Amino acid sequence: MPTAILTGPPVAGSPIEGDLRGLGFDVLAVDDAGALAARLAAVPPAERVAVVDPRFVGHVHALRLALTDPRFDAAAVPGALSVQPAARPALIRALAPAGDRRAGRTAVAGAASLPDELAAGMDAEGVAVQRPELGVLVAQVPAGAEERAQAEAAVAAVDDEAVRLRSAVKSRDGFFTTHFVSPYSRYIARWCARRGFTPNQVTTASLLVALIAAACAATGTRPGFVAAGVLLIASFVLDCTDGQLARYSLQYSTLGAWLDATFDRVKEYAYYAGLALGAARAGGGDDVWALALGAMVLQTCRHVVDFSFNEANHDAEANTSPTAALSDRLDRAGWTVWIRRMIVLPIGERWALIAVLTAATTPRITFVVLIIGCAFAACYTTAGRVLRSLTRKAVRTDRAAAALAELADTGPLAEAVARTLRGRGFPAAAAVGAAVMIATSLAAPAGSWWPLAAAAVYVVTAGLAVAGPLKGALDWLVPPLFRAAEYGTVLALAAVSKVNGALPAAFCLVAAVAYHHYDTVYRIRGGTGAPPRALVRATGGHEGRTLVVAAVSVALAHTTGFTVALTVLAVALALLVLTESIRFWMSSGAPAVHDETGEPA
Repeated sequence: MPTAILTGPPVAGSPIEGDLRGLGFDVLAVDDAGALAARLAAVPPAERVAVVDPRFVGHVHALRLALTDPRFDAAAVPGALSVQPAARPALIRALAPAGDRRAGRTAVAGAASLPDELAAGMDAEGVAVQRPELGVLVAQVPAGAEERAQAEAAVAAVDDEAVRLRSAVKSRDGFFTTHFVSPYSRYIARWCARRGFTPNQVTTASLLVALIAAACAATGTRPGFVAAGVLLIASFVLDCTDGQLARYSLQYSTLGAWLDATFDRVKEYAYYAGLALGAARAGGGDDVWALALGAMVLQTCRHVVDFSFNEANHDAEANTSPTAALSDRLDRAGWTVWIRRMIVLPIGERWALIAVLTAATTPRITFVVLIIGCAFAACYTTAGRVLRSLTRKAVRTDRAAAALAELADTGPLAEAVARTLRGRGFPAAAAVGAAVMIATSLAAPAGSWWPLAAAAVYVVTAGLAVAGPLKGALDWLVPPLFRAAEYGTVLALAAVSKVNGALPAAFCLVAAVAYHHYDTVYRIRGGTGAPPRALVRATGGHEGRTLVVAAVSVALAHTTGFTVALTVLAVALALLVLTESIRFWMSSGAPAVHDETGEPA
């Protein structure tokens, strides 16, 4: 149990002890800094500890934000400081005699209370102390009875629970989510919190509902399609609820962030598969596997564009451009914000569109409309980011270049080519290689040797693209070009082969590879680094897998062996990447994280 130490006797009538116990703390009291040091030494080193001024007046949620958020090693509001084990040594140093603590640096002056002085001392040592934005919430240490009465009146004037509910919702989200889901899903989140449900349990429930929706779509009947549409929306409501529950109860974790992001992709792509199965079973039968795979390829490549651009620019220096300035001006116009968020077809709008079309039309129409919408959104967002990259004067860091190299997913073949070039890279070769690979796969007849020759060229261009650091204005396009080449090749070769079952097998293969790429993204986002190079080399890298698929398409053309080979590749890759990924995320000691960007997924 975490421990809260009051730095003096509680004020008569103060609810501070009860508030701290309500937050899960064991409450102790000391008389001075010396006694505090002894109490700190007695607290088990693996436990969180809080230091609180007994004169504190404020909302319980202000204390919750400062004392219970697992994402930060140290956090504070006026009159209260909390540290996790990693920051405990800095807290102990801040308690040292003033002469030792302040030697060689600016003294801490005018601290209102001991917790505030300790937080300032930790700041002065370079230890980051998170200070949450309180908004209308109150947190202060009044100096006298009159100030205390004013502070208590300010606390009574603000509904703590209403603020907590509002803060559970992302400040930036899609139109559908903001206006049609969040107004009530926040109350579902509170209901879950009061009954002890965790965000990961709600995330799992959302996945199960989506899989049931996919199964309903796979029936191929109109009632099944209607039920699938309804259940898909229900799954999305739960998907919003899990994040709101995490923010409402501050239950953040690395595993939870990974589950939330990964399950979104699993749900969407499983639903695509269900629609494709349903189309085949419906009256007359309709083979839409190529459309299902096309939708998955397009959506995944869109996400890789987002990830690569953000990784390339989030810490770039002089990161400004006329295009960004225009975007900011449009945001201030108000109504343009929602239009621009809707046309990029974020997850809320996308799932609502899929659900309505599933219930009212056919799987083919659903996929055609979805692909058109996603293609427009992809062109819009990519064009805007290209313009920003060309017009901004940014210096990209070594960290950004390393992240792009990890997102590239380069295997041993391209690595060997890159080594021979000795740092003289040509990133534009990625576009050339991707265009040659996809065009050849589409144009060559089944069984032709041309795709294999194009794959050999692709290996060389892939090595050429990553031979140097990816620090150019448009070098963030290299990873999405590699994704488009690999996924597009699998789709094209399976479609051209006309072998029974080749497209469903190709769907599974791309799904397995896409999982590996999403897993890489979420590891980088969580600050845990990319998957081990040994795993990347074992999977062959994007160029190795493309070469293998091209070779299989030549060797097993016109036979069911092509389907079998794609299936075996899919299963082998899935087992390899899933085993390592699950092991990593279940055992990761990475800091707790949560996606607070608010950017539509």
